[in-house]
Amino acid sequence: MDPTATTAATPTAATPGGIELEHVGKSFDGGNTWVVRDLTWRVEPGRITGLLGPNGAGKTTTLRMIAGILPPDRGTIRVGGVDVTRQPLDAKRRIGLVPDAPALYDRMTGAEFLRFLADVYGVPTAHRTRRMEELGRRLGIGDWVHSPIARYSLGLRQRLLLVGSLLHDPPVWILDEPIVGLDPEAARALKDLMVERSRRGGTVLMTTHLLEVAERLCDVVAIMHRGRLIAEGSPADLRRRFVREGGEEPAARPAAAGLPADAGLEDVFLLLTREPAPGGTDEPGPGRHAPGGSR
Repeated sequence: MDPTATTAATPTAATPGGIELEHVGKSFDGGNTWVVRDLTWRVEPGRITGLLGPNGAGKTTTLRMIAGILPPDRGTIRVGGVDVTRQPLDAKRRIGLVPDAPALYDRMTGAEFLRFLADVYGVPTAHRTRRMEELGRRLGIGDWVHSPIARYSLGLRQRLLLVGSLLHDPPVWILDEPIVGLDPEAARALKDLMVERSRRGGTVLMTTHLLEVAERLCDVVAIMHRGRLIAEGSPADLRRRFVREGGEEPAARPAAAGLPADAGLEDVFLLLTREPAPGGTDEPGPGRHAPGGSR
């Protein structure tokens, strides 16, 4: 399967995925500085969505709030229609999470860790064994699953987390920098899994600093800057908005210099994140996208 040639599945009313954020804000100092500011956003099922942004943009904080690890200070977050604050256990059952800084139990073997996760999510014994074998084979864990995690390399730890995040077959898969530490073979296996799950109607949301990966893999990319969502669309759509056509300035930014015809997502990203974020104050206000983006 070529993960660079994706076709998004059509979401239906029966699809149990989807993520909704309404006026979400997060501050770690009592409201003096807002890491995430008035974020209203919907992540659709049946697509791979990439959340991009410079360091400190608020990406990881946003993922942690969606996953129920951090509570929002303002606003509402729903996963598959379930409020993550009011119904945290129900929401978390719908999510498979691969965090950026995982805590693993070094004295456990990989198999013991996976069985522990299966117990947490209530995965039946027969089903968990099949899932562990299938996912372990695809991600190349092999006999390492029987070794203590303390002996694992960074890449092997990441593979174990990926397997664990999918044991309960969640409709929503959230991955924070998932390719870090993976060798090319494991990275390709991960991309294939992301494509497969999105084509089956699942919601796949990832962050990455590898913009060439996002450009080839994601159906939709959303760019955060200083806690706000400033642009959203397919990589091709974002490129069209900011590239000069026939010497004309791009309609999206009449006052800005348009990008050259061969510009890619990286060029769009750098153009947008070099400018001040819209409404860039420390007090939450209405979030805005670049023209043509969806709220």
